[in-house]
Amino acid sequence: MAWIYLLLAGLFEMAWAIGLKYTDGFSRLWPSIGTLAAMAVSVVLLAVAVKTLPIGTAYAIWTGIGAVGAVVLGIMLFDDPATWPRLLCVALILAGIIGLKLTAH
Repeated sequence: MAWIYLLLAGLFEMAWAIGLKYTDGFSRLWPSIGTLAAMAVSVVLLAVAVKTLPIGTAYAIWTGIGAVGAVVLGIMLFDDPATWPRLLCVALILAGIIGLKLTAH
């Protein structure tokens, strides 16, 4: 169950990272409230996951999911560059996430 909590925490990490773009520097009320709520949910879910998962593994996977998701959604939603070096770096982050999951006890 901890892995499910961690996956959900990572998805909320993605949501708040993307939400930051919509807050316009926290000057827009509703996007700011949504972003802050996603931050809170993400951290709470991470805290529940690390009750049983190693902190280093969980934290790296949590941030990795957020980073990969933010890059991919940035490309899709905001026309961020999709150059091969950026995509290679995303692939390396994904490889790290998978490696950490496979080697966790």
